[in-house]
Amino acid sequence: MNRLDHLVIAAETLQQGVDYIRSTLAVEIPAGGTHKTMGTHNHLMQLGNDAYIEVIAINPQAAAPRHPRWFNLDDALMRASLHRQPRLITWVVNTPDIKAVEHDSVLPIGIPTELSRDALRWQVGLTEDGRLLANGLVPYLIQWHTEPHPSGSMADMGCRLQSLEIYHNRPDWLHSVLTSMGAGHLVSIHSLPDTEAPFLSANIETPSGIVNINSNQE
Repeated sequence: MNRLDHLVIAAETLQQGVDYIRSTLAVEIPAGGTHKTMGTHNHLMQLGNDAYIEVIAINPQAAAPRHPRWFNLDDALMRASLHRQPRLITWVVNTPDIKAVEHDSVLPIGIPTELSRDALRWQVGLTEDGRLLANGLVPYLIQWHTEPHPSGSMADMGCRLQSLEIYHNRPDWLHSVLTSMGAGHLVSIHSLPDTEAPFLSANIETPSGIVNINSNQE
């Protein structure tokens, strides 16, 4: 069964992302690693139930990739947004069969692409232009080829995901898309007036209490 893999917080720089986690969740998120193929690097920590949170930014020390970076990080509007403040931009679903999801999904999930770092190997659905799926409200898909799940080796800073919600102007459409991907059970979907912008919202239990982060925060 598909399950939540991780939440993605993008930042202009990793230090800004670390500072954002400190100011919102009141913990220090440890360093992760680099993605040479994508020209990015990250910090990581557990969220419980084999899920984790990732802070990601463009790696200024890495060569620019010959293709668009993932998570829309090359987009001018995204860069302008992240210059103001890091924010939650999307979520990622762990699947045991990314090819099957690609076949069943009513929305293109991107091209399943093999990536690796050290002993980790995985496939992730990537759009050719690097853009997010439905502005980040539809998740990326990942299939790990490494056991056990890598979150087990990440630091546990005492944070746990309590709920993941999406507020959308077309909740029925979104539910049908997520259901076709085997992800409808992972998120609560709420109706939103047409005059308001859709957003992703996560409630996280921290050592200091419940904290909400969402993709509209700037």
